[in-house]
Amino acid sequence: MELLKEIANISGQSGLYRILKPTRTGVIVESLDGKKTRSVVGANARVSVLKDISVYIEDHQDAALPLANIFLKIRETHGEKVELNTKNATEADLFDFLATVVPNFDRERVHGSDVKKMISWYNIISANLPEAFEVEAVTVATEEEAKTEEA
Repeated sequence: MELLKEIANISGQSGLYRILKPTRTGVIVESLDGKKTRSVVGANARVSVLKDISVYIEDHQDAALPLANIFLKIRETHGEKVELNTKNATEADLFDFLATVVPNFDRERVHGSDVKKMISWYNIISANLPEAFEVEAVTVATEEEAKTEEA
C-alpha cells in the first residue's frame, strides 16, 4: 500500500487528505471525499502520514504492526466496507473488531478512539481510493509468480 505515503490525517480536521506538493509555507492537500477540495496546510499544523502510523502489539515492548498491514487484513476479513457503526459502538465492540484483524494488539496502549479512526480511515480509502488495495494485490501476485519460477 505505497499510496499511504501520500495520504495524511490533519489534526483538527475531519477526513483524510492526499498530499499533492510542498510549498514554502506548508503543503497543498486535496480532500479524499467527493468534493476533492484543495487547500494549503501550514507548517505548524500536525500532519500525520498514514504510512508512518502503526499499532502496538503484545509480542514485544516496542513491537508494532504498520497500518497498511492492518488495512489489508481488514480487506480480507470484512471486504470493501466495515459495517460497524463507530458512533454507537462500545469500546468492547471496537476491541472485538480489532481482535478479529489483529488478535495480539496491545489492549493497554491502543484506545477505542484509535480503532474508530482506523475504521473511518479504512472506509474513506476503500470508497475514494480503491486502487490503494489493487496495487498491493498485483505486487503479491508478482512475488508469488517469482517464487514459482524459482522452484
